[in-house]
Amino acid sequence: MEVPIITILQNNWGYSSFRPLQKEIIESVLEGKDTLALLPTGGGKSICYQIPALAKEGMCIVVSPLIALMKDQVESLHRKNITAAAIYTGMPFKQVKDILQMCVNEQLKFLYVSPERLETNLFQEYLPGMHVQLIAVDEAHCISQWGYDFRPSYLKIINFRKELPGVPIIAVTASATPMVQDDICKQLQFRNHHIYKGSFLRPNVSFSVFKVDSRINKILQILRNVQGCAIVYCKSRKMTQEVAQLLQLHHISADYYHAGLHNDERSKRQEAWLQNQTRVMVCTNAFGMGIDKPDVRVVIHHDMPDCLENYYQEAGRAGRDEKKSYAVLLYEENDLRDLNNLSAIRFPSIEEVKNVYQCLVNYLQLPSGSGEMQWVDFDLNDFVKNFKLNIHTAMYALKTLEQEGWISYAEQIFLPARAVFTASKEQIAVFEQEHPQLEPLIKGLLRSYGGIFDMESFISEKQLVTFVKTELDTIKNGLLQLHQHGILQYSPQKEKPQLQFLENRPATGDLFINPQNRLNRKAQFELRVKAMLNYVTDESICRSKVIGNYFGDEDIDDCGICDVCLKKKGNEISPAEFERIHTFLKETAGSGGIIIKDVLSKLGSKQREKCWKVIDHLVAEEKIIMSKDGLLRFT
Repeated sequence: MEVPIITILQNNWGYSSFRPLQKEIIESVLEGKDTLALLPTGGGKSICYQIPALAKEGMCIVVSPLIALMKDQVESLHRKNITAAAIYTGMPFKQVKDILQMCVNEQLKFLYVSPERLETNLFQEYLPGMHVQLIAVDEAHCISQWGYDFRPSYLKIINFRKELPGVPIIAVTASATPMVQDDICKQLQFRNHHIYKGSFLRPNVSFSVFKVDSRINKILQILRNVQGCAIVYCKSRKMTQEVAQLLQLHHISADYYHAGLHNDERSKRQEAWLQNQTRVMVCTNAFGMGIDKPDVRVVIHHDMPDCLENYYQEAGRAGRDEKKSYAVLLYEENDLRDLNNLSAIRFPSIEEVKNVYQCLVNYLQLPSGSGEMQWVDFDLNDFVKNFKLNIHTAMYALKTLEQEGWISYAEQIFLPARAVFTASKEQIAVFEQEHPQLEPLIKGLLRSYGGIFDMESFISEKQLVTFVKTELDTIKNGLLQLHQHGILQYSPQKEKPQLQFLENRPATGDLFINPQNRLNRKAQFELRVKAMLNYVTDESICRSKVIGNYFGDEDIDDCGICDVCLKKKGNEISPAEFERIHTFLKETAGSGGIIIKDVLSKLGSKQREKCWKVIDHLVAEEKIIMSKDGLLRFT
C-alpha cells in the first residue's frame, strides 16, 4: 500500500501542508514525467525530489555541484532517519566502494554525487546493479553555458541518463532566466515534461537599494535599527575582515568567513553564527550554500554583485521563517562604472588565455601529454607573482579553461591525509623498540586501516587522536617523524586550492578555445550586468517586480514594502494620517513594546500597507527598534 505524500511530509518534516507548487511538482515526478522546478531560494526545492523518492521503491541519485551542499543534505536526511550518502573528490577508494555496494544492496535511499563521478569506471561498474528510480539534478542552471554559473561537468549528466532509460529526471534551481530554463530542458533531453515556476515575490522581505557615502555607517545604522541575526556580503576576503573588525569596535557581535580560512576555523565560525553566539557574519559568497537558517533578519550587500542570479540567491537567505526581514544593497557611484567595465576583465582574449595556460604548465612543470585527472596544489597568488601576471587576467583565463573543459579549479577541495607503510614488518618491530613513544601511533595505523601495507590509504588524524588518546598536534608530528625515518610515506591533509587537468594536457598550440562560445557567453554576461544595473538605478519599478520579471515571472504584483513601493506610498499618506498611525503605534506599544504581527492582523490590507510605511520610516529615523521576534519599541 502506497503511503500518501502528505503523510511522508508530516512524518519526516513535521509540516502540515505543502508550500506552493510542491505538491504539483511531486505528483509530476510520481507520474514519471521529466520535471523542471524553478523555485526561489528557501522555496523547498529538495523536498520536491526527496518525497517522491521516498514514495517509490528503489533509490534516487542526486547530482550536486558542491561538497558542502551534499554534506548538509546528507546530514539533514540522517537526522530524519533516512538512509543517504555522498561521494565526492578526496574520499578513500574503499569508502567509495563500500557506499556503491550499499546502493547495490538497496541499503541507501539517496546517493549524492558530483557530476564528475558519474563517468568513472568504478561508478559505471556498480550502476547496473542499482535499483535507480529517480535522478535529481540540483542547481540545474549549472548545465547551461548561457547561465551565470556554467559547469562543463554537468554536460556529462546526459550520458549518465542514457544508462538509465525510462528513469525520470527532476531538475531544480532557484535562478534560471527563461533562456536558461529552455537550455536545461534541451541539455537534459527532457521528453513529455512539465515546467513549474514559483512566484519570486517574497512578501515578508523588504528589498532596498541605497547610494551611500559611507558603507560602514549605513551598515551600523541598519544593524542598530533591525535587531536579530544578519549577513553582510563583501566581494573580497580582505574586506570581510575589515568590516567585521569595524562592527566589533562598535560593540556588535561579528565574525568573518571566506574560502581562505582553514576548514576547521570556517566550521567553528559557521556553527557559532548558526547557534546565535555570533550575530553578524561578514563573508564572501563562499558562505551560505546549503545553510538554511530561518531567522536571518537582514542581508546586507556591502558591494554590488555582478548579476541578479547571485544577488537574489544571497538576499533570499533573509526571512525564511516568513517574518518581516530586510535585503539591502549598498553602492557608490564608481560601482556602476566598474560593473559596466567588468566584461573586458572577465573575458580576456584567446591569446591572453593561451599565455596564462603556458605559464600554468611551466609553473606545474607538467610535460605535454600527461597529467590527466591528477589534483595538484595550486596557489594563485604565488603563480601570478612568479610569472608577473595580472591577477584578474590569470583568474578569468583559468575560468575560461574550466568552461572549455580543460581543467577543474577549486578553492575548497579538501583532500584527506594519506599514508602507506614503506618499511617491512621486521623493520617496524626494530623501530618500535628504538622509538617506544611512536609505537601507539604505529599500532593505531595498523589496526585502523587494513591494507595500509599494500596501498596508499586515506587516513584521519582526528580518528587517530581518539584511538591513540593523545593531542592532534602529537599525531601529526608523529606521522611526520615516521615519514622522515622512512617507516611510511605520509601526505598531510590538503586544504590548499586544487587544480586538475581533465585530460592529458595538450601543447599550447593545440589548445582549442571555441571563439563563438566565448562571444556568446560574453554577450550573455553583458545582459546580466545590464539587468543588475537596471535593478540598482531604476527607482520607478518595484524591486521584487524587477527580479520576478527577470526570471520570467510576469504575473508578479508590486510587493508594497520595498523602498520603491514605500516611496510611492509615501505620497499617498497625508501628514495627518501619518501622525494618526504614529500616535496609534506609540499608545499601543506603551513602555513594553508591541508585537507588530498582532497589530497588523487586525488591519485591512490598505491600512496594513500604510502602517508598514510608517514603521519603516520610524525605523530609518531610529525612532523605533524592531527585535528579531518582531517586537517594536519606541526609543
